[in-house]
Amino acid sequence: MSVDRRPRPSFTARASRLLANTAAGRRAAALTAELRTRRVPLHWTNLFGVVALASVVVLFATGFLLMFWYTPSGTRVVYDGPYLPLAGAEMSKALRSTLAISFEVPGGLLLRQAHHWAGLLLPAALLLQLAVTFFTGAFRRPRRLSWLLLFGLGLTALLGGWSGYALPDDMLSGTGLRIVEGIVLGIPVVGTWLSALLFGGEFPGRIIENLYPIHVAVVPVLLVLLLAARWRSAYVNRPAQFAGPGRTEERIVGVPVLPNLAARAGGLFAIVTAAILLVGATVTISPVWLYGPSSPGDASAGSQPDWYTGFLDGALRLIPPGWEVEWLGRTWTLAVLVPLAVVGLFLLAVAVYPFVEEWITGDHRDHHLLDRPRNEPTRTGIGVAGLLFYGVLWGAASADLVATHFHVAVESVVAAYQVLAVAGPPLAFWVTRRVCLALRKRDRDILLHGYETGRIVRLPGGEYVELHARVDTDEQVRLAGPAAAHPADARPDQDGRLRLSERLRAALSRVYFEDRLEPVPPGEQREEHDGQVGGGRTDEAIAQERAGAA
Repeated sequence: MSVDRRPRPSFTARASRLLANTAAGRRAAALTAELRTRRVPLHWTNLFGVVALASVVVLFATGFLLMFWYTPSGTRVVYDGPYLPLAGAEMSKALRSTLAISFEVPGGLLLRQAHHWAGLLLPAALLLQLAVTFFTGAFRRPRRLSWLLLFGLGLTALLGGWSGYALPDDMLSGTGLRIVEGIVLGIPVVGTWLSALLFGGEFPGRIIENLYPIHVAVVPVLLVLLLAARWRSAYVNRPAQFAGPGRTEERIVGVPVLPNLAARAGGLFAIVTAAILLVGATVTISPVWLYGPSSPGDASAGSQPDWYTGFLDGALRLIPPGWEVEWLGRTWTLAVLVPLAVVGLFLLAVAVYPFVEEWITGDHRDHHLLDRPRNEPTRTGIGVAGLLFYGVLWGAASADLVATHFHVAVESVVAAYQVLAVAGPPLAFWVTRRVCLALRKRDRDILLHGYETGRIVRLPGGEYVELHARVDTDEQVRLAGPAAAHPADARPDQDGRLRLSERLRAALSRVYFEDRLEPVPPGEQREEHDGQVGGGRTDEAIAQERAGAA
C-alpha cells in the first residue's frame, strides 16, 4: 500500500491561497505588483515624512499603554505613594496616577518620557516637511490638497500636544491652563461663555475631564484620517522630483517602492523609533514630582510652554501693556485680540499660499519637477520672512530667560523682539531675494563660461588667463533653472471693464517676477562652451589657440 509522504501545506500557506482567491486578495496582489514597478525619486528631503510617521507610531503605542494607568479626574486626594517629598500633599487623581506611572509601574517612566519626546519630535518633523514643500514648490498643482493635509497634520499635532500638556495637572500645566483661561476670557462678548464651556465652570473646573477625550480620541482619529488622505493623495499623484538627467515632467528616475523604498523607509523608521526610546530612557523630561500639584491660587514663575506652542506665548508677550479700548459699552483687550488676529492671519496665509501664488502667476499647469529655492527668489524671500516672523514670536516666549541669562532688562529684550517682528520680515525678504538673484547669476555665468579650474596660464603677449572647464550634462540640467515665465497681464471682463482685482493681480505679478533672469537656452550653452571651453578639448589646446590669436 503506497503512502503519500508529501508534506502537508502549512496553515499560513492554505490561508494565503484562500485569501489570494478573494476579491480583496486579488486587489492586494495587483497593488503589490504595481508598487514593484512604480518608481520614486530618492532625496534627503523625503526623510521627514518617515520621521513623522515613526513619531506618530510611538505616540500611539505609548499612549495606548498609558491609558491603562492614567486617571483623568480632577477629584482631590491625599498622596500616599513612595515619593516622600510629596507625602500627605493634596492633589488631583490625575497627578496621583501620573506619579504612580512614574514611580510604581515598571517601565512607566520610560513610557511617559518616550511619549513626551515623540510629541516634541512630531511637530518638528512636520514643520520641516512644510518648509521643504514650500521652498521646492511641491505644493503646486496637482498637490495643493496634499499641502492642506500636511498643514492640517501640523495643527492637529499642536492640538494633541497642548491637550496632553495639561493632563498631568502639575503646577506647570496648571499655570499654562491659567494663561489659557485669561486669553479666552479676554475675547469680547463670547469669552465668558467659551471659558465656561472649556473649563466646565470656574477654574479649574472639569478641564482634565474635558481635555482627555480630545487627547485620546479626537486627535488620534484626526491624525489617522489626515495621514490616510495624504497617502491617498501621494498614491494618486506621482511624486515630484528635482530636475536631472532623464527626469522630465512625465518620467521619474528613482527606485521601486517595493522592495527598495520600503526597505530604506523601514530602516529609518526603526532608527528613529530606537532613538526616541533611547532618549526617553536616558533624558528626563516633564518631572512632575518636582513641580508639585496644581493649585488655582498659585502659579509657577518659570513656566515655559513646549517649543511648538512657544510662538503663541511670544505673540502675547510682544503686545505693549495697557492696550484696551472702550467701545459699545465693553472693554476690548487688544493685548489678547491683536495676538490672536496676527497669529490667525499668519496661519491662514500659510494654508492658502499655494492658491494665492497660482492666482498671481497665472500658472495653472501640473508640475512634477521641483524648484531650486534660488530659482524662485520671490517665493524663497517670502518663506524666509515667514520663518523669521515665526522665530521672533518663538524667541519672545523666552524673553524672561534671555533677560536673566544675559543680565539685561526684560523690557529691552521685549523691545528688541518688537522691532524684529515688524522690521525683520521685510528686511529678510529683500536680503533673501537679492541673495537668490546673485546665486542665479552665478549659475548662469557657469553655464555660459564653465567653472573655474584654478589653473592660470600666461599667453605669449604676457596676458594671464584662467582656464574654465566644461560643465557636465548633469550639472547643466541642474543649473539651467525653470522655463521662462513672465508677469500676467490684466485682462478685462466680458463687458470690457478692467476690474480692481485684475489690476491688483497684474501689479502683484510684476512684483513676483521682478528682476527674474531668463534661462540660458541649451544652444547658447553649447555655443559658449564650444567657443571658450573647447567642447572637450584639452586646456593646453585652448591656451595654444589663444596664444595664436594673440
